[in-house]
Amino acid sequence: MEKITSASNPLVKRLRGLAEAKNRKKERAFPVEGEVMIDEALKSGLVPLFGLFEHASPLIETLLSAGASIKLCDRTAIESACDTKTPQGCCVAFTLPENGEVPKDARRLIALDDVQDPGNLGTILRTADAAGFEGALLGERCADPYSPKVQRAAMGSGFRVKTQRVNLPEALKEQRAHGAKIVISALDGTDLYSHAPFLADDRLILVIGNEARGVSDEVKRLADISLKIPMRGRAESLNAAVAAGILMYELTKQA
Repeated sequence: MEKITSASNPLVKRLRGLAEAKNRKKERAFPVEGEVMIDEALKSGLVPLFGLFEHASPLIETLLSAGASIKLCDRTAIESACDTKTPQGCCVAFTLPENGEVPKDARRLIALDDVQDPGNLGTILRTADAAGFEGALLGERCADPYSPKVQRAAMGSGFRVKTQRVNLPEALKEQRAHGAKIVISALDGTDLYSHAPFLADDRLILVIGNEARGVSDEVKRLADISLKIPMRGRAESLNAAVAAGILMYELTKQA
């Protein structure tokens, strides 16, 4: 197998370019780094296209069998191709999924009203996966779920939790018309723990707002219930991903 030794190799440049949203959109591909994440992507049914490995790996044969073009490379090339400062030794481009639809009969969905920090989005997807949420509705200004930073924070859950980019108010109206209750996180809401056992049998969509502005006024007007997490100390609020995690588990423990 040919070994790439130059950071200026076209394949290295092509992989490196996928760190940018405009190139992911143009190529209809996104990068996945590390053997664990690559294996998760394969198990989730994503289609591999091309990639680099610093060392021989059983995954190479699997990727080749799936039709991917895989090359060996030296450390300089893999460091140039990868988005991380200390890459794990492999990076593979996968076909970017089309904007899908979350399950229409899902009992628990998370909706993100312009959550823009990639780490927050990835962490929320990971927690949604762990808590049994079946999909995520992403507002139009949310971070890109297929950016490297989101995928690293999601640790494979970004491949399993179905995401759908939507006009969030319109999507929530449609879900509400089909029987889902809209629950928002807001600082002026009702104390979460006064409602701990509530809505166990209902279809719910939990909305988490923008890191700075919270849930938009348009989405607030659609809410059936507004909840706040009580602050026992002097902090005024929680990080969006932390708040989402607490609320997701509280809303599923009775389900």
